Amino acid sequence: MPLLLTYIFSRKVIDEFEHERTADAGFAPDERNGSLNVYSLQEQPEVKEPPLALSGAADHWSHRADDDDYYSQPRDLFQLMSPAQQQMLFENTARAMGDAPEEIKLRHIGNCTKADPAYGAGVAKALGLS
Repeated sequence: MPLLLTYIFSRKVIDEFEHERTADAGFAPDERNGSLNVYSLQEQPEVKEPPLALSGAADHWSHRADDDDYYSQPRDLFQLMSPAQQQMLFENTARAMGDAPEEIKLRHIGNCTKADPAYGAGVAKALGLS
């Protein structure tokens, strides 16, 4: 089989497999590029699993239960770090953000500042935005 036909056949088999796999999982491929759009998934209480009785009742944990506290855990971790570890964190963050748009960098600095003002200041300085 010529190489191009082999590729086309293989791609068709893979596409069919992906369609079946995602359809079975209840996902719908994004119409623009065929990728899964997991952000469009909605909670469906009518298909929620019933609580599982153990030595009491266990139920589904709502990940939204603590939506009002995003900063205490990173704050605690940052404050456990030595100054050298904090500096390494600032430098690694700056390298990882690389050429991200400035608005993204500023938003990240804002989130770091909410965790700990020294964290935000260190990231800002490492990014050259202080």
